Amino acid sequence: MQYIDMLYRLVVSLWAGGNAIFTLMLTPILFKTENRDVAARIVGNLFPGYFRWGLACGVIALICRVAGRGLDFKLPVIVLVVMLAMVSFQAFYVEPHAAELKRQIGSFESTSKDHPLRKEFSKLHGVSAVCNLTVLVGGIVLVVLP
Repeated sequence: MQYIDMLYRLVVSLWAGGNAIFTLMLTPILFKTENRDVAARIVGNLFPGYFRWGLACGVIALICRVAGRGLDFKLPVIVLVVMLAMVSFQAFYVEPHAAELKRQIGSFESTSKDHPLRKEFSKLHGVSAVCNLTVLVGGIVLVVLP
């Protein structure tokens, strides 16, 4: 059981840490140092792997948590399920739709912010940001909880 708990903590830490680096460091640096279209293309290329990483970490963490401790302390299991729901929604709904909208928009630099596709993309981006921050906060909670 000790190894299962160690694996659980490792996977949660890697998931939350990867999320933090991607969200709080990598993406802002890209958008600060590259033009919007280049930064969006790079981040868009990274998203599928980023979400697969989250799904893999989430599934492994959930299995380890339940196998190691059962359902006796329900909050971590609930947090993991919410995190997995968020990353699944991003991976299977938000990212494919956002990628298609980006393809249709072509260039964010030359397409007006008032364009209907840009407005739709902005809404989707806002939803994705909330999901991503939810996963980040959930990861922090899981690292702190016993």
